[in-house]
Amino acid sequence: MTVPDLHGAITAVFRIESPRLIAGLARIVRDVGVAEELAQDALVTALERWPTSGIPDNPGAWLMATAKNRAIDFRRRGKRIDRKHEEIGHGLAGEQEHAMATREDALGEALDDDIGDDLLRLVFTACHPILSSEARVALTLRLLGGLTTEEIARAFLVPETTIAQRIVRAKRTLAEAAVPFEVPRAPELATRLGSVLEVIYLIFNEGYAATGGDDWMRPGLCEDALRLGRILVELVPEEAEVHALVALMEIQASRAAARVDEAGEPILLLDQNRALWDQLLISRGLAALGRVEALGGAGGVYALQAAIAACHARAVTPEQTDWARIATLYGELAGRAPSPVVEVNRAVAVGLASGPAAGLAIVDRLTSEPSLAGYHLLPTVRADFLVKLGRFQEARAELARAASLTRNARERTLLLGRAARLPES
Repeated sequence: MTVPDLHGAITAVFRIESPRLIAGLARIVRDVGVAEELAQDALVTALERWPTSGIPDNPGAWLMATAKNRAIDFRRRGKRIDRKHEEIGHGLAGEQEHAMATREDALGEALDDDIGDDLLRLVFTACHPILSSEARVALTLRLLGGLTTEEIARAFLVPETTIAQRIVRAKRTLAEAAVPFEVPRAPELATRLGSVLEVIYLIFNEGYAATGGDDWMRPGLCEDALRLGRILVELVPEEAEVHALVALMEIQASRAAARVDEAGEPILLLDQNRALWDQLLISRGLAALGRVEALGGAGGVYALQAAIAACHARAVTPEQTDWARIATLYGELAGRAPSPVVEVNRAVAVGLASGPAAGLAIVDRLTSEPSLAGYHLLPTVRADFLVKLGRFQEARAELARAASLTRNARERTLLLGRAARLPES
């Protein structure tokens, strides 16, 4: 293996192992920023030694042992500095040396403990509500997704310096606020878990329907989100909404191959070749949804969205879609999590279940909603209903408005093309 190939293999190993390393280290040093630096030190050591010695049979254990030594050195340095700032009596010196050695032994043993709890602590720390949504996403992808700053910046189409600043500020905020590296206790667990799920779904959605740039999808982000969701399911297997989010992402991800043509142009749901839908992902999603129902969580926000996705997945053809059921589910979702965007989606389902006039009536009530002023899907949906009602001139204007609002180049081209193909009257 050439040196570049070996370095690539080492980097791939580190991406897989880095969340475990950082999680184990953060519990000991109580600072995710320091933990990441120590893990990076272990990677540097691997890059120096493995080209000569070869990749170990168990590279994760090697990296953990190296990181453990770095953590012990870090603690020793801190204690030496503390001793210089303290007035220590001669009679206590031997006792303190013994105590320090004992703590170092405990440190080594602690890093060998079950890593599952540490990963869960890292998830809740990276997704702490004290951070902005953008910071939570960036820090989660960095610490748990193993992505580099450059990769995160490229995925979200923002300058690398912006992502770097978000991550640095996030670590500083967590350190200055002395955010405990722990799983929150029962009273706040539900709220904090909601923040974690929100971050994972934000990552998935940015991959599934990119808000900007030239590509309709960024599959890498979908894969990162799914991986994080699957990890979380293993860590909290009795939480119904975690299974629900994974079910939703599995089913939505199953459509990836059918959502774009060979040129990368978008293909809308009802026009997709359903033979291209990934049946393995669908079956995994439906199984996860079954687990949600077994846990009594069918009425949760993500559970309702997963149930809607399941209605599409079970329909062999678009005509077999149970739109009445989908409209009912959107109604329940609106009751649990009121949102104008949910109402737009409900309007689509109502229009397909009860006719375009019924759907248009709902959409027309939403046109004055301030929060939807820049939402390009509102005029897109309105245009669909207007086309079905034969009001082509109005539909053309709505499609042009939608094209002006979207930041995705592929979607803009799709909308303008649809407008151009409409009859003149």
